[in-house]
Amino acid sequence: MVGKMTSLVNEVPTFSRPRERLENYGEKALANHELLAILLRTGTKDSNVMALAMKVLNKFENLYFLKTASIEELMSIAGIGKIKAIEIRAAIELGIRISQASQIKIGQITSSRNAGEMLLSEMRDFQQEHVIVLYLNTKNEIIKKETVFVGGLNSSVAHPREIFRGAVRFSAARIIIGHNHPSGNPEPSEADLMFTKRMATCGEMMGIEMLDHIIIGQTHYISLKELGIF
Repeated sequence: MVGKMTSLVNEVPTFSRPRERLENYGEKALANHELLAILLRTGTKDSNVMALAMKVLNKFENLYFLKTASIEELMSIAGIGKIKAIEIRAAIELGIRISQASQIKIGQITSSRNAGEMLLSEMRDFQQEHVIVLYLNTKNEIIKKETVFVGGLNSSVAHPREIFRGAVRFSAARIIIGHNHPSGNPEPSEADLMFTKRMATCGEMMGIEMLDHIIIGQTHYISLKELGIF
């Protein structure tokens, strides 16, 4: 029975298998039955997993009715046992909770001073150079704070892709970059100025505004926005 089941799964050409298609093309490229087939994992002795997934969807007509299906209703489908039914219910409930989840705000930026004081309190005693990005929504609320680089003294090499990958992932409208000088002196170097202008240009191209780049020293900070660097 197991051998028959495996052979039926393997009858599906590699380029058509849902796991491979998701890996190669992303989840949005998959049809509903392909996504469900990934969750089901295996078919039965009489039909492969793709056919079983189609059988489940046909039973409930559309995704709304599948969402409300009970374990017993799922188990009434040939090939869906208790474990598969429980896994489907768990996946549906997780999807519902994700759709209802709200983004957690961890503060709001009202000025460069506000951001500078926040970063100063956190970064002033770092012995290595760190680059921290505050990702903000359209109300300047912080939706994520992320360290994108940690390096040796005078070796900050954070690339725009590290900075803006997070902005895209967290759907940020704006960013503030903070980095510390372990020497304790926040005066910007030529490399700092070039980095700042490069980040601002990248942000303009992507439609993600860089509000400020703040350099943190031991006792105070310097806002490159307030200096008019960009």
